[in-house]
Amino acid sequence: MLQAQLIIPVLFVFFGSILGIIGEKVIYKRLKIFVTKRQIPGSDIIIQSLHRMTFLWFLLAGFYGAILTYSQFTPDINSLLQRILTIVFLYSVTVVFARLSAGFVTLYIRRSQLVSASLFANIAKTAVLVLGTLILLQTVGVQITPIITTLGIGGLAVGLALKDTLENFFSGFYLIFSKQIRTGDYLKLDGGHEGYVTDITWRNTTIQELTNNIIIVPNSKLATAIFTNCHLPAKEISLTVNVGVDYDSDLDYVEHVTVEVAKEVMQQVAPELIENEPFIRYQRFGDSSIDFTVYIRVNEFFDQRIARHMFIKKLHKRYQQEGITIPFPIYQIQQKKAETF
Repeated sequence: MLQAQLIIPVLFVFFGSILGIIGEKVIYKRLKIFVTKRQIPGSDIIIQSLHRMTFLWFLLAGFYGAILTYSQFTPDINSLLQRILTIVFLYSVTVVFARLSAGFVTLYIRRSQLVSASLFANIAKTAVLVLGTLILLQTVGVQITPIITTLGIGGLAVGLALKDTLENFFSGFYLIFSKQIRTGDYLKLDGGHEGYVTDITWRNTTIQELTNNIIIVPNSKLATAIFTNCHLPAKEISLTVNVGVDYDSDLDYVEHVTVEVAKEVMQQVAPELIENEPFIRYQRFGDSSIDFTVYIRVNEFFDQRIARHMFIKKLHKRYQQEGITIPFPIYQIQQKKAETF
């Protein structure tokens, strides 16, 4: 008799599992392919948020049906099991909303070209999880007022114990809202390190060097450090190259040829900035050459390397064609003979 009563509940759990697997492997994957092809904004966030949840919800539905159809449970046990399933379901919904909030916050920040996505995304995710958990407890009949009071008192003690962590946390907010640093900015630190800002978390700022090494700087240290942001007030910067030519050179012609070569380089490296024409300024009469500096606009700090490389090669070749000489340093040593008596 007991075995016969277990057949229907077991079938509910079995079919719930089968439908969950079908939903996860077939419907979920086809939906993912559909939204990927249509390129619907934010669709990948929704799909990622629902990952594994389809199977869980069908399985919970199967267990719920099994509880309702199995008559051997007492009313108290039946009510307890239903409450457990309700808690699991509501918590899974809370997790989905937490994922959605973090995903859309990240999407908004990236599109707005603001600072790091992870700091705000983690705050949004944590806030939704905490709020959802409190609502869940209230739903199942747990009084949350004492919990909130306890969290307030405990939060003060935790805050004192985690002084350094909170200092880094609020320093991260200071860096973000002061707009001194943004994701993608190129920083030069006073310690000699430099690189691109890749992320600002609740504790550290991550900087990636050109060699792909990662520098981890505590937010509180960076907030009080002396650094140069090469992308502020704008990414575009002036590349300077020092050159010297022979004293016999026609300086007007040298200027004409040099600017032509600089324009060619700009046309390849930064064509959108070509309206900012390159120029040269003569600086001094050197020991063996007349020295000047060439100023070329490039899109950002990293472009200096390729622009300098191309300019030196092209300028050297053009000078050879035009007969313009870049002299070797020449030093004259005069030695006086000692007088003899």
